[in-house]
Amino acid sequence: MIVPYDQISEDALQGLIEEFITRDGTDYGFEEVPLSIKVEQVKLLLKRREVVVVFDPAYESVTLLPRRDAELLEQGASS
Repeated sequence: MIVPYDQISEDALQGLIEEFITRDGTDYGFEEVPLSIKVEQVKLLLKRREVVVVFDPAYESVTLLPRRDAELLEQGASS
């Protein structure tokens, strides 16, 4: 289920974004980019609706996914 990011508290959204950015050592760039810059980049993707917040009621978990992936998951769940 896609959850509008603006309905999540600022603190919870910040934690979700930071967890997403630092998950499983996902930084493979050539230059070190500060966490604050990465957070702002993800927030911009959320505002553009390129990335969405997804709640999975079966696992009671929340994550960030590309919009297309989230929509495919929702289609699969409704089938």
